[in-house]
Amino acid sequence: MNASNNTPLCYANTSTPYMYAPDMGKIYFSASFSALGLTSNLIAFIVLIKSCQQTKSRSRSFFLIFLAGLVVTDFMGLLVTGSFVISFYITWVDWRQFDPTCHFCNFMGMSMVFYGLCPLLLGATMAVERFVGINCPFARSTNITKGRTVSMVLMVWFFAGCISLLPLIGFGSYHIQTPGSWCFLNISPERHDWAFSLLFSFVGLICIAVSFLLNTVSLVTLIKVCCGPDRNQRRRDHEVEMMVQLILIMTIATVCWCPLLVFIAQTALSGSPMNVRYLLIWIRFATWNQILDPWVYILFRRSVLKRLYPRIDLPQRSIMTSYASFSENMRRFTRPSLGNLSSHDKENVEKSNVAPPSTVKPSA
Repeated sequence: MNASNNTPLCYANTSTPYMYAPDMGKIYFSASFSALGLTSNLIAFIVLIKSCQQTKSRSRSFFLIFLAGLVVTDFMGLLVTGSFVISFYITWVDWRQFDPTCHFCNFMGMSMVFYGLCPLLLGATMAVERFVGINCPFARSTNITKGRTVSMVLMVWFFAGCISLLPLIGFGSYHIQTPGSWCFLNISPERHDWAFSLLFSFVGLICIAVSFLLNTVSLVTLIKVCCGPDRNQRRRDHEVEMMVQLILIMTIATVCWCPLLVFIAQTALSGSPMNVRYLLIWIRFATWNQILDPWVYILFRRSVLKRLYPRIDLPQRSIMTSYASFSENMRRFTRPSLGNLSSHDKENVEKSNVAPPSTVKPSA
């Protein structure tokens, strides 16, 4: 079907030549990829629910809510997009004939943008939460509740959803992409397409930059507190665990998404034709983010690390533990001679320490 006035916009292919090639990919790869990601996120979600029920730390429970939002987002993203791709390889359907009104193509494009931006936005939001929690713990403890934390997750979803809906009102457009199994934003010199491409790219890059900056400051602050003179005033083991997980989430998002975001921005700014081959490579690369994210929490938990490395020296102890240790050390220091003696010997020592009555008569 050639582009014409009667051709729907999503099939006009104003940016790149579209090629219908159902034999270009393999269903086994897509099915295995989706199954691995769905299973990983499902396991992570079950572990998160159990941790939420067992945790007694408020900051930890808030962080788990954000993690649960991230896991749900990744799971739904793989489920929706994977269903479209797998069904394409099973049926070899040509969307230009099956979906002449572009409803499925627009929905697929919206899903790609929404489930692509959500992990980046949630990562930046988690970085902000940890930054406030570490640097302003008292202000955070009075202002943040579980209800507000859930509201923040919903606001992230709402913001990403608003961006994904922009092409439906004329700001940008979604187009079918080679080999015909998916739709994505149209990177073309047209003003609306150009602006929407840069919006998608810059929002993602800004989220990564904010995460990197705030996580770096939080990490430096946490190291200073843990190694400083006041290291035993607050419980730090949960905070270090959360910080390690957040750093890993940020690293995975950066490695997986930066090539695609930079590629889109570079193509839009240069005005050069888009390289379909690189687009496919970077899209598949970005999808690994949804598979690797859940394993950060599944593997990098204190309970798991203790089993793998029993001798691991986890961070600082709580106040009560420090106080008990201090009391025991003081008791041993004040009574060194009694610490290693039996009860009978202790009684003898105590009796020997009693001064005998004086035998010297007072002078007249």
